[in-house]
Amino acid sequence: MFYHLLYPLSDVFSAFNLFKYITFRSFGALMTSLLIYLLFGKRFIAFLQRLKAGQFIREEGPEHHQVKGGTPTMGGILIVLALSVSTLLWSNLNNPYVWTVLFVLLGYGALGFIDDYLKVVKKRNLGLRAKTKFSLQAILSLSAGFLLIEYCHFSTELHFPFLKDIHPDLGYWYLALIFLVIVGTSNAVNLTDGLDGLVTGPNIIAFGAYGLLLYVAGNAKIADYLRVASAPGTGELTVFCASMMGALIGFLWFNSHPAQVFMGDVGSLSIGAVLGTVALIAKAEILLILIGGIFVLETVSVITQVLSFKLTGKRIFRMAPLHHHFELKGWSESKVIVRFWIISLILAILSLATLKIR
Repeated sequence: MFYHLLYPLSDVFSAFNLFKYITFRSFGALMTSLLIYLLFGKRFIAFLQRLKAGQFIREEGPEHHQVKGGTPTMGGILIVLALSVSTLLWSNLNNPYVWTVLFVLLGYGALGFIDDYLKVVKKRNLGLRAKTKFSLQAILSLSAGFLLIEYCHFSTELHFPFLKDIHPDLGYWYLALIFLVIVGTSNAVNLTDGLDGLVTGPNIIAFGAYGLLLYVAGNAKIADYLRVASAPGTGELTVFCASMMGALIGFLWFNSHPAQVFMGDVGSLSIGAVLGTVALIAKAEILLILIGGIFVLETVSVITQVLSFKLTGKRIFRMAPLHHHFELKGWSESKVIVRFWIISLILAILSLATLKIR
């Protein structure tokens, strides 16, 4: 909105020329979403407490987690609101990619809200049935794929790091990849959301990395120099990624150990879905395995645990997802969280290093 209202006035007042630049608007977006959460976070938590939207803690988990029972959840609602407002204020709204990621954010946010509402307000422990939730995720991801291919005229070529001359065109089979990336990332982030701040830190790092990758992909000269896929218009999503970082930093202020609020499915499902979406738009979906490495490890730990128990009757880990395994080995919650953050940072740095290696 600021881009459309203030940039045209740059002929009258040259300072408004700043609104032309993605870097300036990204900083403004980050600070806006951060301030929204910091200003309204305490009152929103109080509202959730009055709503009695307390988190249910499963008994089979680590014993010390039982004290967290009743902590307000659905803090992701304010993340979605802060992110949406900030993006609308600072983005170029003529860019179709902006509306696509907002569609994914709000669609998965609504799905997560319904699931949370059924669990914490209506006291239906399992929330939405798994088949219903998965079906709705599939519909939303395929709708996002249709928007990208038809509305954004998005390239359906698949690009691999280090293999600059190999980029097969998948055509409409690319929709299958979109489904796998968006639904997979959404559920992976949801699985990781088990400790105070555990999922927040890696997502701040991941969106920072993808913000840079999107900026590079959207700038034809830089993309050509670094030998990465150029995708005109995608640089605008740097503003969105910065907005997400600001909202998550604001949330972390209240979610750091011991947490005053949890994000709930409304937060984790929507954040994971848009992370997958920006990875696709940046033409760096393969790098998501590295940038989102913590989410991949957590998901793999659950899958291998289930398969091992069904096939052999034995468990590989003391408990899955992986963060609970380390807790039961004696690591403190804070140690698990910080070490997972460090791993995420290292993986993001390695991912960005591939830009120059190419």
